[in-house]
Amino acid sequence: MSSSRHGRSHEPDAIRITTAGDSPEADIARRQKKYAIAMGIRTLCFIGAAITGAAGLHWVWPFLILASLFLPYVAVVMANANDSRSTELPLTGGGDAQRQLGPGGHGD
Repeated sequence: MSSSRHGRSHEPDAIRITTAGDSPEADIARRQKKYAIAMGIRTLCFIGAAITGAAGLHWVWPFLILASLFLPYVAVVMANANDSRSTELPLTGGGDAQRQLGPGGHGD
C-alpha cells in the first residue's frame, strides 16, 4: 500500500508562504499608492517650474519641466511592475521521495 506522493494528481502543489503573492486588493492598493506618489512628485515639479521661472531662475525650470513630462511614464511603469516573488522556485527541505517511511506495524 505504498503510494508515492508525487503520483497523486488531486493534491495541489505546495506554496511557500514567502513566495505567495498578495491578495488582489492589496496589490491594487500598492500600485495605486506608487502611482499617486509619482504623480504627486510630478505636480510638485510642474509647480516648482512655474515658481522658479517666475523667480528668474532660468536654469532650473527646464529640468523641472522635463521631470514633469517624464514622470507619468515612470509612474505607470512603477505601478504596473510585478511583484518579484515567484512560486516557481523549488521547495527546500522536501527530502528525497525514495526515503519515505513505509506503513508501520501495530506491535512495533
